[in-house]
Amino acid sequence: MSRGLNKVMVIGDVGRDPEMRYTPSGKPVTSFGVASTRSWTNSEGERRQDTEWFNVVAWGGLAETCKQHLHRGHQVYVEGRLQTRSWGDGKGNKRFRTELVASEMVLLGDRPAPSEMAQAVDEDAGDAVAF
Repeated sequence: MSRGLNKVMVIGDVGRDPEMRYTPSGKPVTSFGVASTRSWTNSEGERRQDTEWFNVVAWGGLAETCKQHLHRGHQVYVEGRLQTRSWGDGKGNKRFRTELVASEMVLLGDRPAPSEMAQAVDEDAGDAVAF
């Protein structure tokens, strides 16, 4: 069997404050959006811009850290893997959502106060966060 690689690294701006909830077994999960904008000059010399939105999901200790420290407008580095979920909606249509399942998060730009600086690792999943 051949090996595969599913690794995503995104730097962008948090588009909405993270929302945290808990699974029935009590494990925290936090979701938020990250917008990554790229710029280029087209063949006519015009400056162009395109924004790609990523749905990010963090689990366990990383979920709690994201909820506590991330807010709309923060610049963030998120690393993880892509996962696509599917479900049926109320009208019988099959729906899909692709998410970046975070394994690492680094807050960029404005830094928290030195007393808030930390490195945390989720012992269950090996998830890391750095400030």
